[in-house]
Amino acid sequence: VDFLSSLQIVTHAVQMLRVILSGVSQGAAAAIKTYFNETAYLPCQFINSQNISLDELVVFWQNQEKLVVYELYQGKEKFDNVDPKYKNRNISFDEENWTLRLHNVEIKDQGDYQCFIHHKGPKGLVPSHKMFPPTKLLVIANFSQPEIMEGSNSSSKSYRNLTCSSIQGYPQPEEMYFLLTTENSTIKYSTTMQKSQDNITELYNVSISWSYSGFHDTTNRSIICVLCVSEMCLFSKPYDIAPVPPKTHPPPKDDILWITALSLVIVGVTVFFLVRWKRKKKQPDLSRECQ
Repeated sequence: VDFLSSLQIVTHAVQMLRVILSGVSQGAAAAIKTYFNETAYLPCQFINSQNISLDELVVFWQNQEKLVVYELYQGKEKFDNVDPKYKNRNISFDEENWTLRLHNVEIKDQGDYQCFIHHKGPKGLVPSHKMFPPTKLLVIANFSQPEIMEGSNSSSKSYRNLTCSSIQGYPQPEEMYFLLTTENSTIKYSTTMQKSQDNITELYNVSISWSYSGFHDTTNRSIICVLCVSEMCLFSKPYDIAPVPPKTHPPPKDDILWITALSLVIVGVTVFFLVRWKRKKKQPDLSRECQ
């Protein structure tokens, strides 16, 4: 579908422009986006110009609630101050890049994270580094490609119930709609979006429905479902509707009876003359017998 290809190109260009403008406005403090169930890399932005050994440092991260996510105490992991909800999480520290790796990211992990470093000297712990501004972690999950299906209760010949659905995505979509493309136009049909959220994963399932009554049109039509979320739009496969050929109306019953009667009369007359011609041919020629 040419329209679908053009729409995808324009949408992609708009998305790229928004990303560029976002990076310019936020600079180095841009949020980190991580996909659901993958690994988030939370930087500390500490430059160890003096090559201080980890044995002399206390490194830890806090979230926006001031809860300790991870602590490395003089080169060894320490869990005394770590919040209980992070103790059983798969978290590791990258010594080379001074980065915290938060594995198997969940939706609830979204928020601000801040790195702190204290130097342990003769006089105790001395604050050496505080990352500012904090790192903002955003977790996203790609929705499945929208799929258009015809409802099983579409028993009427005058319309069909179409449903478009997409599952397992985050964050919540901004818009979902149908596009009807004909030979001369493209029309947008917006309906109420139905949303449900999983209590554990917090991922969304969404759907919209539409009763379409143009199945008996005599032109080619195509329906596309569009789902827009986080400045990105997903498109379903086209739901094509073939044109319905014009109906040929049979002659009225009275005309059929009249045509049948006329045909019978013609057949009868033809048979009558054939029989008469055969009888005449069999009779002797009396004029020749008299001679």
